Amino acid sequence: MKRKILFLGLALLSGSCLGKAVGFDADWRFSRGDPPGAERPEFQDASWQQVNLPHDWSIAGPFEETNSAGGAGAFLPSGIGWYRKDFALQQADATRRVLVEFDGVMANSDVWINGHHLSHRPSGYVSFMDDLTGHLFFGGGTNVLAVRTDTSQQPASRWYAGAGIYRHVHLLLVDPVHLEPGNVFVTTPQVSALQATVKVQPYVTNNSGAASKVSAELEIVDEKGRTVGKASTPAQNVPVGGAMSLTLETKVKKPRLWDVNHPALYQARVTLRGDNSTLDAVTISFGIREFHFDSATGFWLNGRNFKLKGVCLHEDGSCFGAAVPLDVWESRLRALRDLGVNAIRTAHNPPAPDFLDLCDRMGFLVMDEFFDCWTVGKNPFDYHLYFTGWSKLDARDTLQRDRNHPSIIFYSVGNEIHDTPHAARAFSILAGLVEVCRENDPTRPVTQALFRPNVSGDYTNGLADLLDVIGTNYRDNELLAAQRARPSRKILGTEQRQDRATWLECRDHPQHAGQFLWSGVDYLGESRRWPIIAAGSGLLDRCGWPKPLAFQRQSWWSDKPMVFIARRRARESAESGDPGFAPLDRGQTLFADWTPVQPAPRAETVEVYSNCEEVELRINGRSLGAQTLPADASPRIWTVPFEAGEFAAVGRNHGRVVAQNTLRTAGPAAQIVLTANKRAVRADWDGVAEVRAQVVDARGVPAPTADNLITFDLSGPGVIAAVDNADNSSHESFQAPQRRAFKGECAAMIKATSNKGTIRLTASADGLKSASLTIPIMEGERSSLLQVQ
Repeated sequence: MKRKILFLGLALLSGSCLGKAVGFDADWRFSRGDPPGAERPEFQDASWQQVNLPHDWSIAGPFEETNSAGGAGAFLPSGIGWYRKDFALQQADATRRVLVEFDGVMANSDVWINGHHLSHRPSGYVSFMDDLTGHLFFGGGTNVLAVRTDTSQQPASRWYAGAGIYRHVHLLLVDPVHLEPGNVFVTTPQVSALQATVKVQPYVTNNSGAASKVSAELEIVDEKGRTVGKASTPAQNVPVGGAMSLTLETKVKKPRLWDVNHPALYQARVTLRGDNSTLDAVTISFGIREFHFDSATGFWLNGRNFKLKGVCLHEDGSCFGAAVPLDVWESRLRALRDLGVNAIRTAHNPPAPDFLDLCDRMGFLVMDEFFDCWTVGKNPFDYHLYFTGWSKLDARDTLQRDRNHPSIIFYSVGNEIHDTPHAARAFSILAGLVEVCRENDPTRPVTQALFRPNVSGDYTNGLADLLDVIGTNYRDNELLAAQRARPSRKILGTEQRQDRATWLECRDHPQHAGQFLWSGVDYLGESRRWPIIAAGSGLLDRCGWPKPLAFQRQSWWSDKPMVFIARRRARESAESGDPGFAPLDRGQTLFADWTPVQPAPRAETVEVYSNCEEVELRINGRSLGAQTLPADASPRIWTVPFEAGEFAAVGRNHGRVVAQNTLRTAGPAAQIVLTANKRAVRADWDGVAEVRAQVVDARGVPAPTADNLITFDLSGPGVIAAVDNADNSSHESFQAPQRRAFKGECAAMIKATSNKGTIRLTASADGLKSASLTIPIMEGERSSLLQVQ
């Protein structure tokens, strides 16, 4: 079969796209194993699998108890994998510099172009760029880019990390005199409602054979495409092989401030000009906002003081593994926002850059975290093996990549670092990392998730005070005590339990800036024992559906009136020690239904989560009384003899009904109901329609114990990209046309394969009435302000 060769030329990089990365994801070939000579252009790869990137090969499974990563890696396979790509360049491009940028390769990657080794990178989370110049063929010759990935040494992580080129790849062609990719820094040093100063610092590199006279122009464009600011520099000489930083500054009148509720974005368009031509141009998305941490009052954004209500997120997308389409993250983030979440901690490594773009657009505040360990490892083959030689470079590259995102409000240089008992070593490492942050981005504070600081003496030996904001995991009482001992300290809970006592420690102390719960979403790995393949600590399950206890959090964090009913079995209290999420044995403490497995004769303990002033409980129309809002944020609890029928909670403010939640007793499972999370799906890599298949009785009441095997059938221009059911002990393949219902439901993830048409999905199961729905394909390109450095 004839190989498909991607042909790239100057036409792709003309006009306003000069210096912009071109997508390089399509038409790669992949193979597991380590065949000798795979880096050479003449190597025969016709039998390899054809794939498009991003690609996580590990998620295809199978789950096996003997897989070397064990429970840390969700019992999924690891090993060596190879990727190869053929492409051609026009002769006209021979005078340009050609670079390739990888957003992330898991892990221990090596890159070759036409047999020439370019780079090695141990970290799978750090973006990096290779210069292909000098090793390419132009005007008809075929170029071969080869990448080797290696996750064979396990365990190398405490959670599922994926395998392969699991993030996007971009190709960049630039003039020999150009704006250094990834090195244009946008800041807003003065911000007010009347005026903001925008400062842009591009870095110019001269790889030509002669000195070059250049100037730079800046245009600031708002969301409506209007130019709201301009600046330029005088012409300056850049010597041969030299580089220099330029500064452009302008004012924006009455700026729209980037905020969690109104995430306004601007574009900084920088054009580099030579004597008679345009040499390069980049467009960078940014936001105008002012934020700070205060030792007495916590966090402030644009003059408003509020708590950071955050969650910690690992980067896997459950059935998609580590290669997660943005629509999956958008769906999850919307669900978290509905619960009152306003902040994200990227636990415990740098995320994909497009995830940060999404946080910019959606208005989430981000703690950008760099490392899970320093020189003392948590697993035999984790990053501690590379920290000494690579950490400052990895931190620098991440800072330069991420510093223009308005969503990022601070950097974390470590999570529960085990070096801290060795005070002198830890002090030296932390001081060095803070210095790297200061050098590359002096506009944001630095924090760290301290590990048992009272035991290590971090509050007394000076280590904690190297940080701009002191972060501590789980020990908020100690953190508050440390702040009382030195009131100038700014403090934050970097990782917390989901219990009420911990929330009250934050809520009731104004100096406490906020908290990040462990965790926002269930994640693959960190599962302790077979057959469990995932950690169940999330507010959302792996399908992105809120768990019952998530609504207690919503009652504390959301301003929107809400009420939610849950039956509690097991512990009677939601205090510390009862996290309220499903434990590892698939058990469950809370049930959001009125269909007990053994319905009689027994009483049910009912918890009602609500932020309403008053909640009344009703069963089959009869009132069971009302309770007012407790000052201590505890749930309202009733003991109710079970009675089949309709069970309702009614929330009132000022005597008016503002929220209601109703449960009904289900009969025998009878049919399937399908619902999609969107009206249409886009035909790009990030486009996903999540279709929820729910088993219900003849009246449409959800059957919470149904576990039918549901088969999906698709027609039209689309594919079933994955299936899931959020069961953390299921070993079913994610890449199959069927899935067993768990707690009465499962999901199919649908992708479009054409730019037009309609997809039809049917779900069927033995003994149940089938269901179908149609999903139109949305035409046109995805509309977004992306960072395109």
